[in-house]
Amino acid sequence: MKTMNTLAIITAIIAALTGAGAGISASNREEAVNMNSTSAIVSEDTTTQSGTSAWSNSGTRSSQISQNGWGGGMNGASSGNSSASAAVAAGTSALLDTSDLFSNRDLRQEADLSEAQYITVESNKTITITEAGVYVISGSAQNCTIRIEADNDNDKVQLVLDGVTITNTSTPAIYVVSADKTFITTASGTTNTLSVTGEFTADGDTNTNAVIFSKDDLVFNGLGTLKISSTDHAINGKDDVKFTGGTYEITATGHAIKANDSILICGGSFTLNAKDGLHCENDDDDTEGYIYISDGEFNIKGRSDGIQGNVFVQIDGGSFTISAPEGIEGTYVQINGGSINITSTDDGINASAKSSAYSPTVEINGGELTISMGQGDTDAIDANGSIYVNGGTINITAPTSSFDYDGTAQYTGGTIIINGQQVDTIP
Repeated sequence: MKTMNTLAIITAIIAALTGAGAGISASNREEAVNMNSTSAIVSEDTTTQSGTSAWSNSGTRSSQISQNGWGGGMNGASSGNSSASAAVAAGTSALLDTSDLFSNRDLRQEADLSEAQYITVESNKTITITEAGVYVISGSAQNCTIRIEADNDNDKVQLVLDGVTITNTSTPAIYVVSADKTFITTASGTTNTLSVTGEFTADGDTNTNAVIFSKDDLVFNGLGTLKISSTDHAINGKDDVKFTGGTYEITATGHAIKANDSILICGGSFTLNAKDGLHCENDDDDTEGYIYISDGEFNIKGRSDGIQGNVFVQIDGGSFTISAPEGIEGTYVQINGGSINITSTDDGINASAKSSAYSPTVEINGGELTISMGQGDTDAIDANGSIYVNGGTINITAPTSSFDYDGTAQYTGGTIIINGQQVDTIP
């Protein structure tokens, strides 16, 4: 095993802390959430963050001094997963600036009901919401759609699901046509069930192919449970989709959670059975479509991929049990923390050229990875480019191939165990 120069580690940590503090006003510091040795600023609700401006688009190695991101969990923001603090190689940088990903309102797990409107769903009825506000939804109905069509592009709409059941034949249960942001909040102690049982029908030129379909940003939070069953996708957001809390039980023939631009998760419990558990891809722009996770519990059964972010997948924390032909896939896969258990029949972790933003890379800086591969032409960690291991523990059971790479393989820290034997190089 190779170890890092102590001076290099200290220099890197000082550089990371100095950079984190640059440009942060005193008022913003007061809203910072402590995350071990680093801080992230919670934006006001009027601020959104795409995350694309912070990408290191070098086409080569782009690792980071580990930054925990958000440890939102079920009850909002908390300290990040400590496993994300593992030391990594000096002189590296983050894939994503996590300092402004979630607003205060995103992280608030209970809605302000002081001015809420209360709606009971009815069968064979479309409920249209045209103004910003908080709407508490309850009742049971068939062929009912909650349609959000806010006139003002700055309107924020919050749906509080308070024990609602909607079963539709061919249309979304929730359809966001226009809004700045829509919050879907599960009320404490409630179970909410949304289903589509038949073939989806389009809305004009829009292929509304999900139980929850949105053309604008979505935020999921709350203290309750949301169950979704779909004959295509369960959740499909054409912009950003965020989760900061709540419990989700999803079964879908398509993807469980799909987005065009980003999927950002800092808390929640997810049981997903679908084609892909998490899938982020933008057909119009191959530099969009990434996944960031800092916390949460994930039990994913995928018929194709457990997690796929075409540009990159960055994992800073969380607990994962993934069973799929390919466990985690992206052009750049960076793992900085978390407990990840993958059972795969193709590639456990795969970096392939799905985006022009990066060269295919797998980078592991921390966390605990257990990868079990099936028989045949399988690779536990496969990169159509380079592999960098700077920290963490990697425990691989692979009858055929543990590592497969076309470019460079560098091992500077951490522990690698292959078929019960600890090694000091990447084979």
